[in-house]
Amino acid sequence: MPSLFLVALLLAADVPPAPDVLKSLWKARDLQDRATLQRIASEVTAQAQKQIGDAEANYRAALTQSALAEVATEVRDKAQAKAASETGMKAAERAVALKSDRAEYHRIWGTLCGQAAAAIGGLGALKYGRCALDEVNKALEIDPKSSINHLSHGVGNYYLPQALGGGLDLAIKDFQQAAALDTKSAEPHLWLGVALRKANRNSEARQELQKAVQLNPARLWAKQQLEKTPAN
Repeated sequence: MPSLFLVALLLAADVPPAPDVLKSLWKARDLQDRATLQRIASEVTAQAQKQIGDAEANYRAALTQSALAEVATEVRDKAQAKAASETGMKAAERAVALKSDRAEYHRIWGTLCGQAAAAIGGLGALKYGRCALDEVNKALEIDPKSSINHLSHGVGNYYLPQALGGGLDLAIKDFQQAAALDTKSAEPHLWLGVALRKANRNSEARQELQKAVQLNPARLWAKQQLEKTPAN
Protein backbone atom coordinates (compact mmCIF):
# COMPACT_ATOMS: atom_id res chain seq x y z
CA MET A 1 0.00 0.00 0.00
CA PRO A 2 1.42 3.32 -1.02
CA SER A 3 1.64 6.63 0.56
CA LEU A 4 -1.48 7.97 -0.93
CA PHE A 5 -3.23 5.50 1.29
CA LEU A 6 -3.48 8.25 2.40
CA VAL A 7 -3.62 10.08 1.09
CA ALA A 8 -4.93 11.57 1.43
CA LEU A 9 -4.73 13.91 3.41
CA LEU A 10 -6.98 15.14 4.95
CA LEU A 11 -8.83 18.32 4.74
CA ALA A 12 -11.62 16.38 6.40
CA ALA A 13 -9.49 15.64 9.46
CA ASP A 14 -11.60 15.79 12.63
CA VAL A 15 -8.66 17.19 14.65
CA PRO A 16 -7.24 19.97 12.46
CA PRO A 17 -3.72 21.24 13.00
CA ALA A 18 -3.05 24.98 13.05
CA PRO A 19 -4.61 26.55 9.92
CA ASP A 20 -1.37 28.19 8.77
CA VAL A 21 0.46 24.86 8.96
CA LEU A 22 -2.28 23.10 7.01
CA LYS A 23 -2.39 25.75 4.32
CA SER A 24 1.35 25.59 3.74
CA LEU A 25 1.35 21.79 3.97
CA TRP A 26 -1.31 21.19 1.34
CA LYS A 27 0.09 23.85 -0.99
CA ALA A 28 3.48 22.13 -0.89
CA ARG A 29 1.84 18.71 -1.30
CA ASP A 30 -0.10 19.87 -4.34
CA LEU A 31 3.05 21.29 -5.96
CA GLN A 32 5.20 18.27 -4.99
CA ASP A 33 7.50 20.71 -3.17
CA ARG A 34 9.53 18.27 -1.08
CA ALA A 35 11.89 20.87 0.33
CA THR A 36 9.03 22.78 1.94
CA LEU A 37 7.32 19.60 3.08
CA GLN A 38 10.53 18.39 4.70
CA ARG A 39 10.99 21.70 6.50
CA ILE A 40 7.42 21.71 7.81
CA ALA A 41 7.57 18.06 8.87
CA SER A 42 10.89 18.56 10.66
CA GLU A 43 9.68 21.65 12.52
CA VAL A 44 6.34 20.14 13.56
CA THR A 45 7.96 16.86 14.60
CA ALA A 46 10.53 18.68 16.71
CA GLN A 47 7.70 20.56 18.44
CA ALA A 48 5.86 17.31 19.11
CA GLN A 49 8.92 15.75 20.69
CA LYS A 50 8.87 18.61 23.20
CA GLN A 51 5.18 17.90 23.87
CA ILE A 52 5.34 14.12 24.07
CA GLY A 53 2.14 13.91 26.12
CA ASP A 54 0.11 16.12 23.76
CA ALA A 55 -2.02 13.96 21.45
CA GLU A 56 -2.74 16.71 18.95
CA ALA A 57 0.92 17.74 18.70
CA ASN A 58 1.82 14.14 17.90
CA TYR A 59 -1.01 13.95 15.38
CA ARG A 60 0.27 17.07 13.61
CA ALA A 61 3.70 15.51 13.37
CA ALA A 62 2.23 12.31 11.94
CA LEU A 63 0.16 14.24 9.40
CA THR A 64 3.08 16.31 8.12
CA GLN A 65 5.35 13.25 7.83
CA SER A 66 2.59 11.46 5.92
CA ALA A 67 2.32 14.33 3.43
CA LEU A 68 6.08 14.17 2.89
CA ALA A 69 5.96 10.40 2.42
CA GLU A 70 3.11 10.79 -0.04
CA VAL A 71 4.99 13.11 -2.35
CA ALA A 72 8.20 11.10 -1.99
CA THR A 73 6.24 8.10 -3.25
CA GLU A 74 4.76 10.11 -6.13
CA VAL A 75 8.28 10.99 -7.32
CA ARG A 76 9.53 7.45 -6.55
CA ASP A 77 11.94 8.30 -3.76
CA LYS A 78 11.44 5.19 -1.63
CA ALA A 79 14.21 6.07 0.82
CA GLN A 80 12.58 9.35 1.76
CA ALA A 81 9.13 7.77 1.85
CA LYS A 82 10.42 5.09 4.23
CA ALA A 83 12.11 7.57 6.55
CA ALA A 84 9.13 9.92 6.70
CA SER A 85 6.55 7.18 7.21
CA GLU A 86 8.53 5.47 9.97
CA THR A 87 9.01 8.78 11.79
CA GLY A 88 5.33 9.57 11.41
CA MET A 89 4.22 6.15 12.66
CA LYS A 90 5.90 6.76 16.01
CA ALA A 91 4.04 10.04 16.44
CA ALA A 92 0.73 8.53 15.32
CA GLU A 93 1.10 5.63 17.72
CA ARG A 94 1.66 8.08 20.59
CA ALA A 95 -1.42 10.06 19.57
CA VAL A 96 -3.56 6.92 19.56
CA ALA A 97 -2.18 5.83 22.93
CA LEU A 98 -3.15 9.21 24.38
CA LYS A 99 -6.61 9.44 22.79
CA SER A 100 -7.76 6.15 21.33
CA ASP A 101 -11.28 7.38 20.58
CA ARG A 102 -10.21 9.71 17.75
CA ALA A 103 -10.93 8.19 14.35
CA GLU A 104 -8.48 10.51 12.60
CA TYR A 105 -5.61 9.40 14.82
CA HIS A 106 -6.22 5.78 13.80
CA ARG A 107 -6.59 6.76 10.14
CA ILE A 108 -3.31 8.64 9.96
CA TRP A 109 -1.52 5.78 11.73
CA GLY A 110 -2.95 3.33 9.20
CA THR A 111 -2.01 5.64 6.34
CA LEU A 112 1.58 5.85 7.54
CA CYS A 113 1.76 2.07 7.92
CA GLY A 114 0.59 1.75 4.33
CA GLN A 115 3.19 4.23 3.17
CA ALA A 116 5.91 2.30 4.98
CA ALA A 117 4.70 -0.94 3.45
CA ALA A 118 4.92 0.54 -0.04
CA ALA A 119 8.39 1.92 0.54
CA ILE A 120 9.86 -1.17 2.19
CA GLY A 121 8.21 -4.01 0.29
CA GLY A 122 8.75 -7.72 0.98
CA LEU A 123 8.23 -8.96 4.54
CA GLY A 124 8.12 -5.38 5.75
CA ALA A 125 5.10 -4.79 3.56
CA LEU A 126 3.30 -7.71 5.18
CA LYS A 127 4.05 -6.40 8.66
CA TYR A 128 3.00 -2.84 8.02
CA GLY A 129 0.14 -3.87 5.76
CA ARG A 130 -1.59 -5.50 8.73
CA CYS A 131 -1.17 -2.31 10.76
CA ALA A 132 -2.59 -0.27 7.90
CA LEU A 133 -5.66 -2.48 7.58
CA ASP A 134 -6.34 -2.66 11.32
CA GLU A 135 -6.03 1.06 11.96
CA VAL A 136 -8.13 2.24 9.01
CA ASN A 137 -10.81 -0.30 9.91
CA LYS A 138 -10.79 1.11 13.45
CA ALA A 139 -11.19 4.63 12.06
CA LEU A 140 -14.21 3.50 10.04
CA GLU A 141 -15.67 1.76 13.07
CA ILE A 142 -15.48 5.01 15.05
CA ASP A 143 -16.65 7.27 12.21
CA PRO A 144 -18.32 5.38 9.34
CA LYS A 145 -19.59 8.60 7.73
CA SER A 146 -16.16 10.15 7.22
CA SER A 147 -15.23 10.62 3.57
CA ILE A 148 -11.52 10.43 4.26
CA ASN A 149 -11.88 7.15 6.15
CA HIS A 150 -13.58 5.57 3.13
CA LEU A 151 -10.92 7.07 0.87
CA SER A 152 -8.11 5.55 2.92
CA HIS A 153 -9.95 2.22 3.02
CA GLY A 154 -10.30 2.35 -0.75
CA VAL A 155 -6.60 2.97 -1.32
CA GLY A 156 -5.90 -0.05 0.87
CA ASN A 157 -8.27 -2.20 -1.19
CA TYR A 158 -6.71 -0.85 -4.40
CA TYR A 159 -3.33 -2.30 -3.45
CA LEU A 160 -4.55 -5.39 -1.60
CA PRO A 161 -4.98 -8.40 -3.93
CA GLN A 162 -8.47 -9.83 -4.28
CA ALA A 163 -7.23 -13.13 -2.88
CA LEU A 164 -6.38 -11.31 0.36
CA GLY A 165 -9.72 -9.54 0.64
CA GLY A 166 -9.09 -6.42 -1.44
CA GLY A 167 -9.34 -5.70 -5.14
CA LEU A 168 -10.46 -3.06 -7.61
CA ASP A 169 -14.20 -3.61 -7.23
CA LEU A 170 -14.07 -2.92 -3.50
CA ALA A 171 -11.73 0.03 -4.00
CA ILE A 172 -14.04 1.63 -6.57
CA LYS A 173 -16.99 1.32 -4.18
CA ASP A 174 -14.97 2.91 -1.40
CA PHE A 175 -13.93 5.83 -3.60
CA GLN A 176 -17.50 6.35 -4.79
CA GLN A 177 -18.69 6.41 -1.19
CA ALA A 178 -15.95 8.88 -0.25
CA ALA A 179 -16.95 11.16 -3.12
CA ALA A 180 -20.63 11.02 -2.11
CA LEU A 181 -19.80 11.93 1.50
CA ASP A 182 -17.68 14.96 0.52
CA THR A 183 -18.66 16.44 -2.82
CA LYS A 184 -16.05 19.20 -2.57
CA SER A 185 -13.01 16.94 -2.13
CA ALA A 186 -10.86 16.24 -5.17
CA GLU A 187 -9.09 13.21 -3.68
CA PRO A 188 -11.88 10.61 -4.06
CA HIS A 189 -12.25 11.52 -7.74
CA LEU A 190 -8.49 11.33 -8.23
CA TRP A 191 -8.31 7.83 -6.78
CA LEU A 192 -11.51 6.71 -8.47
CA GLY A 193 -9.97 7.76 -11.78
CA VAL A 194 -6.79 5.82 -11.05
CA ALA A 195 -8.79 2.71 -10.12
CA LEU A 196 -11.07 2.93 -13.16
CA ARG A 197 -8.03 3.24 -15.43
CA LYS A 198 -6.56 0.11 -13.89
CA ALA A 199 -9.88 -1.60 -14.60
CA ASN A 200 -9.50 -0.54 -18.28
CA ARG A 201 -12.44 1.88 -18.01
CA ASN A 202 -10.48 4.77 -19.47
CA SER A 203 -13.34 7.02 -20.53
CA GLU A 204 -14.84 6.95 -17.03
CA ALA A 205 -11.39 7.34 -15.54
CA ARG A 206 -10.74 10.53 -17.48
CA GLN A 207 -14.06 11.98 -16.33
CA GLU A 208 -13.13 11.40 -12.69
CA LEU A 209 -9.61 12.76 -13.12
CA GLN A 210 -10.95 15.83 -14.89
CA LYS A 211 -13.28 16.34 -11.94
CA ALA A 212 -10.34 16.04 -9.56
CA VAL A 213 -8.39 18.68 -11.48
CA GLN A 214 -11.45 20.92 -11.61
CA LEU A 215 -11.89 20.70 -7.83
CA ASN A 216 -8.19 21.23 -7.12
CA PRO A 217 -6.36 22.75 -10.11
CA ALA A 218 -3.13 23.02 -8.10
CA ARG A 219 -2.79 19.25 -7.60
CA LEU A 220 0.12 18.32 -9.83
CA TRP A 221 -0.25 14.58 -9.32
CA ALA A 222 -3.88 14.69 -10.52
CA LYS A 223 -2.78 16.45 -13.71
CA GLN A 224 -0.06 13.86 -14.24
CA GLN A 225 -2.56 11.03 -13.88
CA LEU A 226 -4.97 12.68 -16.30
CA GLU A 227 -2.21 13.11 -18.90
CA LYS A 228 -1.28 9.43 -18.78
CA THR A 229 -4.87 8.17 -19.08
CA PRO A 230 -5.94 7.23 -22.64
CA ALA A 231 -9.17 8.70 -24.01
CA ASN A 232 -10.69 5.24 -24.47
